[in-house]
Amino acid sequence: MSIGHTLLGLLESGPRHGYDLKRAFDEKFGHDRPLHYGQVYSTMSRLLKNGLVEVDGIEAGGGPERKRYAITDAGVTDVQQWLATPEKPEPYLQSTLYTKIVLALLTHRDAADILDTQRSEHLRMMRILTDRKRRGDLADQLICDHALFHLEADLRWLELTAARLDKLREAVTTR
Repeated sequence: MSIGHTLLGLLESGPRHGYDLKRAFDEKFGHDRPLHYGQVYSTMSRLLKNGLVEVDGIEAGGGPERKRYAITDAGVTDVQQWLATPEKPEPYLQSTLYTKIVLALLTHRDAADILDTQRSEHLRMMRILTDRKRRGDLADQLICDHALFHLEADLRWLELTAARLDKLREAVTTR
């Protein structure tokens, strides 16, 4: 996720302070990874330097000055271009799990046990996400569906790999 583009998009509804941006981000997108304040302010400094936001006002108070940020026309254009650019699908052609399986085979360890352990971990995570989906709002349901579909694909791969372990062992040990 592009934090900068997300904060810019949130500014399209009107100027906000860094604290308000963090709160809006966490409410809409930070279900699993809320932003740290330092991340908000360092991102806003970069966006300001790049001309994508401007300081709309500064309020003095009992603590540090509070800057209110507004998106610039260049920022709106940047968000529009980002939204129109498709995300690159991640093919995961060389996953850590595949590496573990091959290394287990090369070192005469039990690769099937690794697959079983991973399958159990995937099923555990699916139960957690399914429970969260049942209790969540529409946004949470969609986020959980996305993760669940990926986990289902991983489970299919785990089953396929388990069925092909003998052939894979032969392929990796005879090279």
